[in-house]
Amino acid sequence: MPLTLISIQSSVVYGHVGNSAAVFPLQRMGVEVWPINTVHFSNHTGYGRWRGAVLPLEVIQDLVLGISERGILGECDGVVSGYLGDVSLGRVVLDLVQRVKAANPAALYCLDPVMGDVGRGFYVRPGIAEFMRAEAVPQAAIVTPNQFELEYLVGYPVTGLDSAITAARELQSRGPSVVLVTSLVRADGDPDTVEVLAVDKQSAYLVATPRLPLAVNGAGDAMAAIFFAHWLRERTISGALERTVNAIFAILELTAEKKEREIQLVAAQEQIANPPHRFRAVRLG
Repeated sequence: MPLTLISIQSSVVYGHVGNSAAVFPLQRMGVEVWPINTVHFSNHTGYGRWRGAVLPLEVIQDLVLGISERGILGECDGVVSGYLGDVSLGRVVLDLVQRVKAANPAALYCLDPVMGDVGRGFYVRPGIAEFMRAEAVPQAAIVTPNQFELEYLVGYPVTGLDSAITAARELQSRGPSVVLVTSLVRADGDPDTVEVLAVDKQSAYLVATPRLPLAVNGAGDAMAAIFFAHWLRERTISGALERTVNAIFAILELTAEKKEREIQLVAAQEQIANPPHRFRAVRLG
């Protein structure tokens, strides 16, 4: 049986962020996806102008109720969520997670705690960051913060590899069993590389890739979804980390070659389905 996941995120007509970045890679990996779109915009907000609408909370609640009434939630292996427009939507997400777990106790929740980034600071509405830390993180089995988000969640700066591992372990103590730090930049690292750190209860692994000359949206959304699927299939962070990073790097490398602003998911679909073996995970402890 293929994995079945619910992905509750934003969506766009043009480009790839939120569900528009997560759903296709999952499907290309052979995962059955039930997407719930929280917004539907013409394009992502990084362009400065966009059209479309945030779906009313009542509509999203109705969608959750509707799939619950079909009696199918027991078929769902997990829920992945990303950007949340407000705290009330976050609580709808957590209600969905509880409904899925009630129907299938083995189902897991992957939280991409989208809040901000280094250099930009917070870009979410007031209350979201506090909601992530106090309510969402304890419900998640897997969390996928970037470095800025990890620092906020634990309350102190991450300056080196040891402090990154310590912060990930502290985050685990609040509920999650796996922490994936999606973009680690440290004083004791190579400035020409980007590192991704994965930590579970037993071990920690690091993968480093060359820094590419591009700035795009959506790669983190795709990474969280792809990692979640790989981890559910094999339950090892080393294998899931390697496959995920190799797939994401292939997408970004192709995007850079084409000089595109939107990540090239369709063009890189073979690498998503069958990631190359270019970068290896190094065990740290």
